[in-house]
Parts: sequence; structure tokens; C-alpha cells
Amino acid sequence: MGMIPAKNSLDIGILVSDIQKSLTFYQDILGLKKIGELPVPFGHMHRLAFGESFVKLVDPKKVPPAGPLGLTKALGFRYLTFQVSNIDEICADCEKAGVVFEIPKQELMPGVTIAMVRDPDGNVVEFVQRA
Repeated sequence: MGMIPAKNSLDIGILVSDIQKSLTFYQDILGLKKIGELPVPFGHMHRLAFGESFVKLVDPKKVPPAGPLGLTKALGFRYLTFQVSNIDEICADCEKAGVVFEIPKQELMPGVTIAMVRDPDGNVVEFVQRA
């Protein structure tokens, strides 16, 4: 039968190496709203809201080694996308904070502008704005 959605969004969990750097990036620079935190069997989770979605940053009990960084360096989940309406402001805030850009802001196709940055652990985060 397949899955029946309980809400119109997806959530993602990200194990991080430095919870303070990750909270600064996702909360202070990108503007996600912290809605809570709780212990989980493998660490401590900080739940951040973006629309109906949650980015769950996990401060693991034991930090595992990082995998290959970059869009095409390994199989699997390679980037997280935020659909936004203020890409110019977000890119300016990222530049001001010294965030590394994977792909600078550019028009991908008429009416669609994208940019990709790296979070403190090197995970790729994409911003997409549609005209």
C-alpha cells in the first residue's frame, strides 16, 4: 500500500561534531527556531523548526568519523534543501559569517535561483527560491 503521510513535510536528523557551531549555523545564521531538546539513546537531540519540517541536530555520545564531503564524493543523502523567499539575505548572512559556499548563488533556470553552502561539519545545504 505504501506510506500515508501524517504531515506535509520531511524531517532530518544530523549527527554533529560540535553542537554549538551547528546551533549557531542553523539557528543564528539560517534562522531555524529551536522548539526543544531531549535525550535520545545515542546522544542529545535539539529540534529546530522550518515550516512544518524539523532539523534534528544530534550531539552524539561518541562522535563518529566524518564521511567524504561534497556533492559527488559518496552515495547516499548528499544535501538538504530549504525552499525560501529571501535567498539574497540568506546568502549575504552566510557570506558575512564566513560560511563556505559549495555553489554560489545562481539562476539554475528561468525563475529558479539556488545556492549551496556547507554547514560546520561540511554537509551541503541548498537554498532554492522560485520567482
